[in-house]
Amino acid sequence: MTQFIDLGLAAPILKALGEEGYATPTPIQAAAIPHVITGRDLVGIAQTGTGKTAAFALPILNRLANDQRRPARNACRVLVLSPTRELSAQILDSFRRYGRHLGLSSALVIGGVPIERQARTIAPGIDILVATPGRLLDLVNRFRFRLDNVDTLVLDEADRMLDMGFIHAIKAICGKLPAERLSLLFSATMPPAIAALAEQFLRNPARVAVTPPAATVDAIDQRVIMLDRGAKPTALAELLRQPEVRRALVFTRTKHGADRVVRGLEKSGITAEAIHGNKAQGQRERALGGFRNGRVRVLVATDIAARGIDVDDISHVINFDLPNIAETYVHRIGRTARAGTSGVAISFCSDADERGYLRDIETLIRRRIPASQRNGAERAAAPAAPAPRPPQPAAQARPDRRGHRPAKGRNKAAVNAARGAGEDLGGLSFLRQPVRSGERPNRGSRPRDERKIGNDR
Repeated sequence: MTQFIDLGLAAPILKALGEEGYATPTPIQAAAIPHVITGRDLVGIAQTGTGKTAAFALPILNRLANDQRRPARNACRVLVLSPTRELSAQILDSFRRYGRHLGLSSALVIGGVPIERQARTIAPGIDILVATPGRLLDLVNRFRFRLDNVDTLVLDEADRMLDMGFIHAIKAICGKLPAERLSLLFSATMPPAIAALAEQFLRNPARVAVTPPAATVDAIDQRVIMLDRGAKPTALAELLRQPEVRRALVFTRTKHGADRVVRGLEKSGITAEAIHGNKAQGQRERALGGFRNGRVRVLVATDIAARGIDVDDISHVINFDLPNIAETYVHRIGRTARAGTSGVAISFCSDADERGYLRDIETLIRRRIPASQRNGAERAAAPAAPAPRPPQPAAQARPDRRGHRPAKGRNKAAVNAARGAGEDLGGLSFLRQPVRSGERPNRGSRPRDERKIGNDR
C-alpha cells in the first residue's frame, strides 16, 4: 500500500503529517499528488470528505519548499479559490497545519471581514492566499492586489462556485493570471459547464476521479417522510428527540427558513444554531465551532453556508426542505458517513410541492428511497417510493424551483391525536432499522442547473 513517504514529499511536510497521525494517503491523494509534484495541470473529481484538500495542499507545499522565492508586494504565489467563507477557512487551516515547518506566509480573503484590514495583511506579499472570488475581485479592482505573480491556481469545488454565480468573477480573475502557471481544478461533478471551464483555463490536464459522484449514498441509510408542510416543525422536533440522533445537520432551502427552524426548535426546548449567508462571519464561526466541539447538537444550514462544514461524527443529516437541484441532495447527505463510518439521512417531503424534487433525486441516484407516510392522524406502512423515471419535460407542470409558500393548515389536531395514540410520528422507528443498500448509483445525465443563487462575499 502506498504511504506518504513514497510520494516524494519534503521532510518537513512528512514530519507535519506524522504529527497529525497520517501515514497512508486516501485514493484521491495517492492519485493526484504525483501529477502535481511534477508540475502537470490536474482535474480532480472527488466528493467532499475524500481528502481532496490535502490532495492539492501537500504537493503545492512541496513545490514551495523547493522554491524559496519571496512573493512580490500585494501579490501571492499560490491562489486558491473556493465558494464559501467556511470552506476557505478550512482550506487555509489545512495549508497551515501541513506546512507548519516550512515558514510560509498565508492569508484569507473572504467577505464579512473589513476589506481594508485584509488589504493591509496581504500588502507585504503572501505565499498562499485562499479567497472567495467576489472579495478577491474587489481587492483587485481597487488596485490593492495583483494577480500577475501567481504561479499556482486552485479552483476548489468548481461546480458549487458555478452554482453560486461566480463564473464571471472566476473568468475575470483567470484573465489576469500569468499564462505560465500550474492550474488545478477540483469538483464533485463534471457537468458540461465545468468541462468547458477546464478546457479554457487548464493545459492538457491529468484527470483523476475517485468515489464516483453519488456513490457516498451507498454508506448512508436513507429515508423519506411524506407529510404536510405544516407538520414539518413538529416532526423535526420529534425526530431530534430520538436518542440515536447524536449530532444532526438540518438543511433548509432559504436563510429565513433556517432562522424559522431554529426558533421553532427553541420553542420545543431543543437548542440549535443557524448558519447562512446573512450571518456575520463571527456568528458563523461561533456556530460552527459550537457544532464541532459538541456544545451545539443541532446545526441548521443553507446549502451555501454548509460547504465548509467538515465534521466527521455527524450521525444524521435531515433535509427539512428537499433541495430543488438533485445533485445538491448528494452533497448534503455526504456530510454524514464520513471517514468510513455509517450515517442516516432523513428527508421531509411535502406532498403538495416537493414530489417532483424527490423524483429528480431518485432518478439521479438510481435507487428508491424508502418512505414513511404521515397523513393526518393515520400512520401507514412504509410504501414503496415512486419508481425512478426520467426528468419531466420542460412543458409539463412541475414544482416551482423557488419553492411554494407553506400551506396554512398545520394539522395540529392530527399530530396531537397521533401522539395520544402512542404513535411514532413519521415512522421514526426506522432509526433503529438498517436499510438495505440498493443499486449502486451513478451521476445520471442531467446537467447541473446553472443558476445564480447568491454571492458569498
